[in-house]
Amino acid sequence: MNSPPRLDALLRPRVPSPLREVRDERFARRGVGLLLKRDDLIHPDLPGNKWRKLALNLEAAAGRAVLTFGGAYSNHLRATAAAGRLLGFPTVGVVRGDELAHRPLNPSLARCAADGMRLHFVDRTTYRAKASSEVLEGLLSLFGDVEVIPEGGSNALAAQGCTALGRELAGECDVAAVACGTGGTLAGLAAGLDPGQRALGVPVLRGGFLGPAVERLQREAFGGPSGNWSLDERFAFGGYARSTPELEAFAADFEDRHGLPVERVYVAKLLFALTTLTEEGAFPPGTRVSAVITGTPDARPLQESPVPR
Repeated sequence: MNSPPRLDALLRPRVPSPLREVRDERFARRGVGLLLKRDDLIHPDLPGNKWRKLALNLEAAAGRAVLTFGGAYSNHLRATAAAGRLLGFPTVGVVRGDELAHRPLNPSLARCAADGMRLHFVDRTTYRAKASSEVLEGLLSLFGDVEVIPEGGSNALAAQGCTALGRELAGECDVAAVACGTGGTLAGLAAGLDPGQRALGVPVLRGGFLGPAVERLQREAFGGPSGNWSLDERFAFGGYARSTPELEAFAADFEDRHGLPVERVYVAKLLFALTTLTEEGAFPPGTRVSAVITGTPDARPLQESPVPR
């Protein structure tokens, strides 16, 4: 049997993604160079870490139906649905919140449905147990022979796919920073960097669980710890998809300064964190910091949060 064509030949992603240095006085006056790793330009439907995390998983699926998980505004669900449309395989999205089943679809879920994804809504208790054998067996009984990809696409294959990001940045910077949701991108990024470089993760949600998650992913993907990485947990701004007037003002100002549309759920928090760390003197003069731009803005309104960082 012939092996399936490689996904990069079919989808033609723009890799390596562009790396651009930007002049920002807040960094320059501290002697720090800021580079933007434009992973958002990899593919219009599978931008940034979505391509890197999905590619090996989809090759492993080899055309079988894919079932995966996400919230009502999940970028991962949208990317998986788009991949199914582009490559011609069925997709199932298990969506957190059974109360959504009888409401009009929001623009994100409507896009998934338009791309052919079958949406299956579950209550939040069931969703929290989505990795349990009981829940998975129930889903398999409903949907049959499917390739299961976890929430956010973060598994060993995803971490392995994200090593390419580290390799593209090898020798280009001292610190490679990325916003984190489930930890797969950071796990692979750190593993792909050269010795002497380090990866910095900025969690966009609260909970303190990402450190153990990254450690687990690296064990599963590489057999143990790989690369030099750390997390700074101070910049969640109240939780996932939450914001404050301070963060919104920062993102709007960054857009004005550099002509870059700033995605608010992940990228704004990453850039805010790097600016704050620079002003705190966390990076010695001469440091070159690369910010991985993992996505583009969408129409989702953020919730203002009264919770301090």
